[in-house]
Amino acid sequence: MPKYAKVLTALPGPKSKEALERADRYVASAFKVLAPVMIDHGEGALVTDIDGNTYIDFTGGIGALNVGHHHPQVTKALHEQIDRFLHTDFTVIPYESLVELAEKLVKKVPVEQPVKCAFFNSGAEAVENAVKIAKVYSKRHAMIAFEGAFHGRTLMAMSLTSKSKPYKQGFGPFAPEVYRVPYAYCYRCPLKSNYPECGIGCADLLQRTFDLFIPAEDTAAVIIEAVQGEGGFVVPPVEYISRIAEICRKNGVLLIMDEIQTGFGRTGRMFACEHSNVKPDIVTMAKSIAAGIPLSAVAGRAEVMDGPGDSRIGGTYVGNPVGCVAALQVLDIIEKDNLPGKADRLGSHMLARLKEMKERHPLIGDARGRGLMVAIELVKDRKTKEPAAKEASMVLMRSMRKGVIPLKCGLYGNVVRMLASLVITDDQLNEGLDLLDQAIGEVEKETGMKS
Repeated sequence: MPKYAKVLTALPGPKSKEALERADRYVASAFKVLAPVMIDHGEGALVTDIDGNTYIDFTGGIGALNVGHHHPQVTKALHEQIDRFLHTDFTVIPYESLVELAEKLVKKVPVEQPVKCAFFNSGAEAVENAVKIAKVYSKRHAMIAFEGAFHGRTLMAMSLTSKSKPYKQGFGPFAPEVYRVPYAYCYRCPLKSNYPECGIGCADLLQRTFDLFIPAEDTAAVIIEAVQGEGGFVVPPVEYISRIAEICRKNGVLLIMDEIQTGFGRTGRMFACEHSNVKPDIVTMAKSIAAGIPLSAVAGRAEVMDGPGDSRIGGTYVGNPVGCVAALQVLDIIEKDNLPGKADRLGSHMLARLKEMKERHPLIGDARGRGLMVAIELVKDRKTKEPAAKEASMVLMRSMRKGVIPLKCGLYGNVVRMLASLVITDDQLNEGLDLLDQAIGEVEKETGMKS
């Protein structure tokens, strides 16, 4: 019997069913829910719905809850801030928490000093403004992104995003002068090669893009995820990112690292690009920066960040004081509890377990991850690698019925991804994996796949 997961009703339970029916009536249908439950409260890596069912949360607020649900240190700071003031707009009446947060962040980001920060509301806003900063500093107009990339849903961010459905379909035309390069997706290699024999040849396609499609002299920046998120938790060889950085330096092009999902200890380092010893010019951050409170940041070389003049970037709510105090506590918790080290240890264990599952489950084509950013790619046939999107949805539903909530992603919707909070315990993690293992076996049996 599970110790932490306790699902006592059908999904959805009666109270959740009624609440979800109300949501169908009043909430735009674009906001389709993954888990057919309505949360009542969360604690650490566990959530309990309004029907009293408890689940092991492998979603972590889509990577926004590295310090878990309802961390007492964060909530205490939030209550104290709410009792003082909620808003001024920093550019009108400044507040010390934003300055303190900037001071701490510039010491942590892997960017050549001196470094400065700017704060915004969301990951997409961070990307939009990073691009604006890069363009005005470089006095160039073009951007280069990667196949499988996800950078957000606003115009520039959506233009940089690669996945057409559902994120781009029907929303064009997009921002001009965006060029795209294949990413190091080794399981589905764009060059049909094998790593490491390939010599990371896919990285050299960036140089080819400069030579054939857009001159480096016209390129403001290259933007890249150190591990692709929505694209399928694609983990490139560490030397791939360093090669990309080298090509950017050689051509005098700025490098923007999108650490929105990978940052704040998720991959076993404070920032994922540190695995490759890369020092980008600009880093974008959001999600786990403030434990679920809307806040994002752009940090970069001071001369780059100071490129825009007075009032050329900003917004009414950017760097809100509630988010800033939450972020200060997040940084303290990450350092005090060595959450990157814990992510590295638990991630290695988790990946080993998933690889062992792969040996028993033909539905699993690939198991990959870095730190606690881990996924399995499901296929109908390992030889053809035909994506198993329907089966991935079935695995999610059966997992939730058992008491663990994972996510889906990937260009083909066939990747089951896991973003458990870094505060998850060993026992909770193992129980969640046990339930996932059972769900995969049941789906294989139902679909007739032979173990």
